[in-house]
Amino acid sequence: MTAKEPSASIRIDDRRARPRPSARGDRRPAAAVLVSLLAALSPSPARAQQQGQEGQAAPQAPEGGAAVPRGPGGAIVTPPASTAAPTGKATPPRALNYTPPEYPPEAEKQGREASVTLQLDVDRDGRVKHAVVVESAGHGFDESALAAAQKLEFEPARRADGTPAPARILYRYSFTLKAAPPPPAAGEPAKPAESLRGTVLASGGDVPLAGATVSVARVASAGAGSGTATAAAPPALTTDEGGAFAFADLPPGRYQVTIAAPGFEPLSVEEALAPGEQLEVKYRLLPQGDGLEVTVRGTRPPREVTKRTIEQREINRIPGTNGDALRSLQNLPGVARPPAIAGLLIVRGSGPQDTQTFVDGTQVPLIYHFGGLSSVVPTEMLDRIDFYPGNFSAKYGRVQGGIVDVALRSPNEDGKLHGLAQMDLIDARVLLEGPVPFLDNTRFMVAGRRSYIGESFGPVLEAAGAGVTQAPVYYDYQVLLETEPTPSARLRLTFFGSDDALELLLSDPAPNEPALSGNVGLHTAFQRLQVRYDHELTDKDRLDGVLALARDDADFGIGPIYFQLDLKTISGRLEYARRISKGTVFNAGLDVFAGLYAVNLRAPGPNRPGEPPNQPFSTRTLQEVSRDGEFFYPAAYAELELAPTPRAKIVPGLRVDYQDLNQQVTVSPRVNGRFDVVPGFPRTTVKGGLGVFHQPPQFQEVIPPLGNPGLKSTRALHYAVGVEQELTRHIEASAEGFYKQLDELVVGVNRPGTIQLDYQNVGSGRVIGGEFLLKYKPDDRFFGWAAYTLSRSTRVPEPGEPERLVPFDQTHILTVLGSYRLGDGWEFGARFRLVSGNLVTPNVCNVNEQSCDPYRTNALFYAPTGTYTPIPFSGPNSERLPAFHQLDLRLDKTWKFKTWRLAAYLDVQNVYNNANSEAIQYNYNYTARQYVTGLPILPSFGMRGEF
Repeated sequence: MTAKEPSASIRIDDRRARPRPSARGDRRPAAAVLVSLLAALSPSPARAQQQGQEGQAAPQAPEGGAAVPRGPGGAIVTPPASTAAPTGKATPPRALNYTPPEYPPEAEKQGREASVTLQLDVDRDGRVKHAVVVESAGHGFDESALAAAQKLEFEPARRADGTPAPARILYRYSFTLKAAPPPPAAGEPAKPAESLRGTVLASGGDVPLAGATVSVARVASAGAGSGTATAAAPPALTTDEGGAFAFADLPPGRYQVTIAAPGFEPLSVEEALAPGEQLEVKYRLLPQGDGLEVTVRGTRPPREVTKRTIEQREINRIPGTNGDALRSLQNLPGVARPPAIAGLLIVRGSGPQDTQTFVDGTQVPLIYHFGGLSSVVPTEMLDRIDFYPGNFSAKYGRVQGGIVDVALRSPNEDGKLHGLAQMDLIDARVLLEGPVPFLDNTRFMVAGRRSYIGESFGPVLEAAGAGVTQAPVYYDYQVLLETEPTPSARLRLTFFGSDDALELLLSDPAPNEPALSGNVGLHTAFQRLQVRYDHELTDKDRLDGVLALARDDADFGIGPIYFQLDLKTISGRLEYARRISKGTVFNAGLDVFAGLYAVNLRAPGPNRPGEPPNQPFSTRTLQEVSRDGEFFYPAAYAELELAPTPRAKIVPGLRVDYQDLNQQVTVSPRVNGRFDVVPGFPRTTVKGGLGVFHQPPQFQEVIPPLGNPGLKSTRALHYAVGVEQELTRHIEASAEGFYKQLDELVVGVNRPGTIQLDYQNVGSGRVIGGEFLLKYKPDDRFFGWAAYTLSRSTRVPEPGEPERLVPFDQTHILTVLGSYRLGDGWEFGARFRLVSGNLVTPNVCNVNEQSCDPYRTNALFYAPTGTYTPIPFSGPNSERLPAFHQLDLRLDKTWKFKTWRLAAYLDVQNVYNNANSEAIQYNYNYTARQYVTGLPILPSFGMRGEF
């Protein structure tokens, strides 16, 4: 048994691309520190979940190659190299001294080795104000590390303008015992000792970079004098498939390490090798042109079975979306294609009203503007889009379909003013962001957008015979202020809203509805005033809260008929998370939705006694209904995130909701889990979940006299099972089967003698399907995916009735897309979609059917007006339109100047001008029909400038 002595044996250094340090820079002793990259960007680690890059490093050797300094017992620490950031960039704290900890005597006698990671709060003066253990080792190591950390001193972190700022960093002490290497066996040649080895990774996803060039050059010591010759540099190496490299038998001293890879910013750092020491490093390269990134230390598995995240690289480059990130959701598995120019999200066979959308934690009533041409939040303000098609966390409720959670990004923190302006053939937008004058550590971002489709769409409507009173127009606006009250807290105030309006003049009413004439108007609007507060209370406790005041307006009118809805609400969510142990996290929260409502309706009533059933709808006697009141929907939820092993995660949860409009309490238990069958790479993960989801009735369904206050919430049972498989570092595949059982669905039938519907919980339904995704994760050149969904969605309106398909059922949905950077600022992308046709209720048989009689009249004649009222030829949703298929292309070009950037793009939808069928149009007596086609080829050209 070889005897051991306390010594520094191996150190790990984990660094990002940063400017090369000056050889004539500060020569003060480097201290032991591991810096979170987030601390370099801002004094608020909370913004990136307090995550940083981990690693170790030993102190630099004194000049001349002396032994590594260490404390009693040989305790060593992990310092950073001295860095000198260029003007205009934030810099992390830099250690000014080295305070080695004492090696615990009992641990040394027992031959124990350990590493202790601390979390340090460094104030604006560079002093350690607070230290806690993040990764414990026990046996006296924790106490020794904490005592030494209190003596550390730092050059404080500095913002881009040079002002000092508080920061939170990670700091590791490594306690090691060095064993003398055994002599080589007789006759066996001694193997070269590796002096410097490591891995080169792509920053952001920690993807190994194969083929990167790594070279080292000996740096002359200052004591040798200028121009002193150094030893010949070893040949440059190329990283293998895992991004690894190794240099052997390097003499002790200081070395300049240079790493280069195509498409990435080069990295040049200085390392120090001590006698008998092996240095193990991780270098992360930044993609060219993407700037500094925030990378979390590992990705926490989702609390849901399936969470699909659209990343920044993909967010505005998907062809066919006109650069709109939220429109890209329609390309994900499980999302059906909406009808032509309809801004709807149809998820896993559920209705559009069954999916909720959140913006920074606050629900909004709609996600797309008029016609689905653009979303209500500009792409430039988005940080990420999380999409949960089903089996989502107990954090979300009051819905049985899916969840879209949109996160707004933080304003730029470099202390400068930034802005952009963009114009295309549909709308124009502007954005401005930067520091708030006279307020330290406070930033703002304002944006606005307005359409001008009316200027081109209006003449088309007039040519079609419609008098345009108000052309279609939409606009949205956003104002955001953000600050960090403490290094571990973030406070954000946001005001945003949206407005859509359209008004037409119908000079000639439809033949079968002679009383429908005059103005046709549609107006929807919403506003949100929101406050968010996120606070990392301790290394184990976190508090997140959001509160919003809101107003929603919806008005629809056609001639004398109208519907108006006005909501004034307050909503809020408060969630507390506690890390109980290494494998256990507890989440609990309150979710409140309350407010005032007002509903006004004027609509034709039922037929009067003796009137024939074929009377046109518009000629009936008008009746009016008005109602206002208040509502209160509180909820509470709790979840456990259990990781019994590093390969498994189970998340049981429970949600309890109350709705005062129908005085009902619902309980929704849920559970899901994941297990890595094959950990590491290539990872194989199986997942599954089941849960109960309740959705309260719509206001018009439950509010008397319009609705039935005795209605109950609808219920959905979600079942899902799937598998995820990594194929390469960039390619992953997933497959998931799902089943939804729908109970107590609300069904409305006409009440005799009134315009009101009789609403009852008598419906049922089911959705079954599978989702398949093959995705190439974004790299510096390419991203893309192929998504296929197979599903069937049916309903039974009342017990005893036959099961029938719902109008938005689509059996097959195939989407293939990709985008490739050609170089020199050019990028090209394409998207192809093939989808089953939408369902319709035919009034005339399809002439392609053998049993069709083309001369059969399926209508009743109404003599007073000389019009025909159709009679459905077959059951509801019994005919499917021809399949939809379309190719979209996008071409981008970017020019970079010294202080600003100019970009242009051409987005062409329906390139080969396919006449996709969207509806059926009939002649006056319903004896003939023809397909109504959707949009033809639609090019959109845009310009964008930003600084």
